[in-house]
Amino acid sequence: MRVVELAQWVFVPVAGALLADWGADVVRIERREGDPYRGLATQGIGTDSGGVNLSMALANRGKRSVALDLRHEQGRAVLDELLETADVFLTSFRPGALRRLGLDAETLTERFPRLVYARGHGFGVRGPHADRPGYDSSAFWAQGGMAHVLTPPDRAHPISQRGAMGDRNGAMALAFGTASALLRRERTGSGSVVDVSLLATAMWTLSSDLLSALQGQRPRAASAEDAYVNPLVGIYRTKDDRHIQLVFLQGDRYWADFCRLVERDDLAADPRFADMAARRENRAACVAELEAEFAGRTFEEWKELLARIDAPWAPVQAVEELLTDPQVLANGYIDEVVDDEASYSLPTVPVQFDERPPTLRRAPEHGEHTEAVLLDLGYSWERIAELKDAGAVP
Repeated sequence: MRVVELAQWVFVPVAGALLADWGADVVRIERREGDPYRGLATQGIGTDSGGVNLSMALANRGKRSVALDLRHEQGRAVLDELLETADVFLTSFRPGALRRLGLDAETLTERFPRLVYARGHGFGVRGPHADRPGYDSSAFWAQGGMAHVLTPPDRAHPISQRGAMGDRNGAMALAFGTASALLRRERTGSGSVVDVSLLATAMWTLSSDLLSALQGQRPRAASAEDAYVNPLVGIYRTKDDRHIQLVFLQGDRYWADFCRLVERDDLAADPRFADMAARRENRAACVAELEAEFAGRTFEEWKELLARIDAPWAPVQAVEELLTDPQVLANGYIDEVVDDEASYSLPTVPVQFDERPPTLRRAPEHGEHTEAVLLDLGYSWERIAELKDAGAVP
């Protein structure tokens, strides 16, 4: 499968990287000056890394890069020839820009009826904001309700998101939709138009809260008093100021076993805590008992102790602890990219086939494969030189 990708930054390029992980030939079209994401300095993983630009590596691994000036007639003609070989056109450009370039869905699907036309956008392709620029911090985090519903009620200013959270979640949906459209094409012979927006991604992520709002409720982050409706579902602080997350949703199933585990048979016999309803009614007292119990052991002691009970819980880990987490290592959730210049590690795609993660390949340099792709299209070296002289390619 060949994917022609005309996209910038993170959201849609990550969808292309996932498709490349799964075996597609993804030809990335970059403007002559390159994707602006190449110049972003952030968290010591972009241009401020002092080495490999890991942000670009994650979003573009496994692809080929062709640099074209689409404002130039000959550069635009090269893209048309590439599209004739494409199974998928993947883009993040806004509707107005695509129309100006003659790359809108109506034009391309009429020319190429088998083409899967996949586009990622901020706010959807209809409505008053269809042509508004959208990043995950704006369309996903702010307008999509994430910042509001996750901000604690005692905080005056909304919390900030982590890098590209909406982008990478939206990318998974876009890659899934693209793969589904390819399957549909195999069955019917016809292409499809696939749409994913960051706004819709946020709403899907917040489905439980959205369902609550549809019932007339006003979903908000839980206050300290409301956080422990079920005292066995919550985060507790250990003796050494670490935290353990309990998720005993079926409280009556686990309560007696937990009390025996911590040698507190008195809690199991206490009528205030006899069942889910009683623990909810007396949750302040129950939470106080559990807080005192957790404060009596260290983080490591709690991990060792809770490993003895067949119940859902987890340590609250720092991101750097994931790098040595035995579950992460056993399942290949981080892997290494090795090339002639350098080796570095990246997270693998969450999807695995036959219990194996994909083999990670490096991201291309800007325009690295321009000549190779043109040769694949049947261009001679003389014709390539003419394109260079005309400024259509660098």
